[in-house]
This record gives sequence, C-alpha cells and structure tokens, in this order.
Amino acid sequence: MITNILAITAVVSGAFFLIVGSIGLIRLPDFYSRNHATGKSDTLGIMLVIFGLILLEGFSLNSAKLFFAFIFVFLTNPTGTHALTNAALNSGLKPWFRKNTGKGDGACTGK
Repeated sequence: MITNILAITAVVSGAFFLIVGSIGLIRLPDFYSRNHATGKSDTLGIMLVIFGLILLEGFSLNSAKLFFAFIFVFLTNPTGTHALTNAALNSGLKPWFRKNTGKGDGACTGK
C-alpha cells in the first residue's frame, strides 16, 4: 500500500518535471537556456518515472532492467547535454543576453 503511494507519487512528480522541461523548451529564448531546462528537468523527470516503475514492479528481473535504464539515464543525459552545449559554444553560437535598456543593471525601477 505505501509502496504504491510512493510509486504513484514518483511517477506523477516525474511527469510534472517532464512537462516543466517541455514548457521551458518552448518559452526560453536561446539554445543554451532551452538546453539547460530540458537537460535538468527531463533527467530528473525520467529518473523519477523509472524509480516509480521500479517501486511498482517490486523485486524482479524487470525492476533490475529498469534499474539499469535508471543508471544509463543518470550517466548519459547530463553528459549529452554538456556535449551539445560545448559543441554549440565551440561552433560559435553566442548566448542570448538581454539588451541594455539604459536603466542600470536591469533591475525594476518602479516606472
């Protein structure tokens, strides 16, 4: 009973992080911001979903396979994100910066 509640909570939390990453992919202004949003939240989201599935499956061969998928995602998603970002930077893609508005450091002036 408690295992099912934890599993469902992990899967729903993972789905939430996957949706947040998708929204970040659409809403953010440049490649680096989008890559950061999807790299962080999608990695956490898929890991939570896999963890929830491991809890639902119990101790079996399928949960061992899911555990190996969990480790694979844990190692490869951040590495792939870093490799993509590094390749973009080395190819000359410039990060996006907010244009200078002439109002100091960009803080809200209340006007």
